[in-house]
Amino acid sequence: MCGIIAIVRRRSTRVPPLAETVISQLAEAVAQPPQPADPALAQRLGSMAEQLSSVDQSLRGVAGLQAMMADRSIVPAVAGAVDNVDKMVAAIEAHLEADIDPVQNIEAVNAALVAVKDAAWSLERDRLRAVREVVQLAGPGLPGSALASFFSLQQALSNLDRLEVRGRDSAGLHVLVRNHGLDLGSASIVGLLGHRVIDPLFVDGSVRTPDGHLSFVYKAAAEIGELGDNTAAIRSAIASDELLQLALRGEQAEATVLAHTRWASVGIISEPNAHPVNSEEADGRPGPYVTAALNGDVDNFADLIAAEKLLIAGEITTDAKVIPTLVSRGLVDGLELDEAVRSAVAQFEGSVAIGISTAHAPEDIHLALRGSGQGVYVGLAEDAFVVASEPYGVVEDCDRYLRMDGETPADPDNPSASQGQILRLSGAQAGDSAGVTRLAYDGTPLPIEAHEWKVPTVTTRDIDRGDAPHFLLKEISESPVSFRKTLRGRLVEENGRLVVRLPAETLTPVLRDRMSSLRRIDVIGQGTAAVAGQAVATALAETLAGSGLVIVPVTATELSGFGLRDDMSDTLVVAISQSGTTTDTNRTVDLARSRGAAVVAIVNRRGSDLVDKSDGVLYTSDGRDIEMSVASTKAFYAQIAAGFLLAEALADLIPGATISREERQRVLAGLAALPDAMIDTLALRPQIGAAAARHCLSRRYWAIVGNGANAVAARELRIKLSELCYKAIACDVTEDKKHIDLSSEPMILVCAAGLVGSTVDDVAKEVAIFRAHKAAPIVVATEGEHRFAAALDVLSVPEVHPRLAFVLSTVVGH
Repeated sequence: MCGIIAIVRRRSTRVPPLAETVISQLAEAVAQPPQPADPALAQRLGSMAEQLSSVDQSLRGVAGLQAMMADRSIVPAVAGAVDNVDKMVAAIEAHLEADIDPVQNIEAVNAALVAVKDAAWSLERDRLRAVREVVQLAGPGLPGSALASFFSLQQALSNLDRLEVRGRDSAGLHVLVRNHGLDLGSASIVGLLGHRVIDPLFVDGSVRTPDGHLSFVYKAAAEIGELGDNTAAIRSAIASDELLQLALRGEQAEATVLAHTRWASVGIISEPNAHPVNSEEADGRPGPYVTAALNGDVDNFADLIAAEKLLIAGEITTDAKVIPTLVSRGLVDGLELDEAVRSAVAQFEGSVAIGISTAHAPEDIHLALRGSGQGVYVGLAEDAFVVASEPYGVVEDCDRYLRMDGETPADPDNPSASQGQILRLSGAQAGDSAGVTRLAYDGTPLPIEAHEWKVPTVTTRDIDRGDAPHFLLKEISESPVSFRKTLRGRLVEENGRLVVRLPAETLTPVLRDRMSSLRRIDVIGQGTAAVAGQAVATALAETLAGSGLVIVPVTATELSGFGLRDDMSDTLVVAISQSGTTTDTNRTVDLARSRGAAVVAIVNRRGSDLVDKSDGVLYTSDGRDIEMSVASTKAFYAQIAAGFLLAEALADLIPGATISREERQRVLAGLAALPDAMIDTLALRPQIGAAAARHCLSRRYWAIVGNGANAVAARELRIKLSELCYKAIACDVTEDKKHIDLSSEPMILVCAAGLVGSTVDDVAKEVAIFRAHKAAPIVVATEGEHRFAAALDVLSVPEVHPRLAFVLSTVVGH
């Protein structure tokens, strides 16, 4: 994992917007907010989003920052306008969720609401936050000439916070300041430099003076800590560094920033091993000054140290140290800078992403990528390049970005040709695509085509952790909202009855015409989406019972590998994906469609690959409900909600279903009530946590079991526990005791919510058997169920429709 960040900036030439203009545009944007029942709601919201986005654009970059700092009346005007927008959005969403008036164009309204929320968020959480945090970094009396440098620092620190999910055991930020105007030989500056220039390990606070520039590095390293700790420490160090403050306040001063957040692989967790590292060798030999940061592993670093006789301090054990050292050696040997970088990185074996800053060209940054295990994205901002290891690292300020490709050969017609790319970002042309030049690892020029610059599909709103200590807990807590939004505008009341009205994008006229010829439905996905597919397939099978359809849940790879038929024209494939970019799912969709199958996607992302590949699409939540945690949770619930909606809609189109109208009404009423039951279940977190503390740590082996739909809950929880705890966890239906190794005396989570009648008695007997074999059974059961006396703990959840109760078992497990 790990994350690389870099900011390359040139001086801004845009005239800052006038406060009167900004305030007037804001007032116009919110003057007549659309009402929830407005028949032109989507269009009105779209117009508001465009107006707010225009203001947001004017406040971006150094010019926008300068305007907000020069006339502070802009700040309360923005805050007031955003507050009005937030109230309007809340009223509209409450109206939609109350199903007072069925909305025919719900997808258009959802998309427009997303656009309004994006623009308002960007104004408040990106533009206003930038003002606050630049002031905190620089202190009062910041001259306009220093604004750009402190803005670069703020952008880098903001991205360090975001990319810490890739690794947080250490972090570092390097600032190379040129044209600072300080007399480095004066007594006052020599006093400030002090011991910082002689520390041999380039630890926190170290300073160097290569070629008259000033190189500052700030580092934090700790095995134990919370997300945000490292960045907070670096922020504090920057704000209190008198020498840096003086350097950046020079009238001509400019800064290039290279930063990194680390998940240690090679080298212990320590400040000397925190990146960026520099090119200095242990014998103090002079050489061109280079700093570098690495994602991935240089597999042959030890061989290179020996072969090139690199003299590296014993305390520095990270493989990243060979990067700047070899580049510096290349410059000593007379190589031009680009060739010194290329010849160094071409020697590295393994999957790597590299950022390089040099005193030789202090305004530029070099990037290198080889292999498939890493990512590097270069965003175009106003007068700046923003580099990050994830696309969400560039979205705060960038309208377009370029993704580096470490796998494609330089010559597509020759698969054995050199793989890997090197970019040079020119500070003189920062923010302009012409300022990015690209080479293959063998030196072949690789021109960048216009279509390679992509428009971001997410914003910082999607990746905000808020007050949650980590994304997993945040997203579990948001699950009821995601579920409710999936129902919004689709599950409505008409003439006293609940009905499902899916948008035209889901069941198009062409798809509706094919319903009578269907003989089979395959529900596909990978990982968590495949488990959700099991629940969706069950919902389809129960709702369409009697129709004669064969309904099969199957992982996408199993269908593509073993289940394809030459003629699939009688098959509907329901493809489930959170991102819409799951390679195995998308490949299977392509193969199935090529054989005549129809495809309906249940997906979270508008504009994703899966949407383009499908005949119809049912968006979960509002069509862009991003999950940052690798362990997906809220998407699982939204996919189940979408599956039940799809089943109900198909029941109106496919003849022969024997389920009664009354039972369908009961299920739909249960769907509508389920988000509140999920909220009530989440409120049991203290009780659930106490049970976990009593039993999990004292038992080395764990198992999860369930019956019927609760078996789906068990499978989902097994995936999550395995992902998060790196444990092999047994999972089976409750009665198959011999498959969960009772001899290991495991903790057994029994998913039993919603069971009724004799089934409860049967499961209670199994729990008693678990207990007799000295296992530790913990049962999730419906409130008021008292037949699990043998359990060590019973976690009671609200009563909901039995077909939906497994959802609450899953909430408890999550």
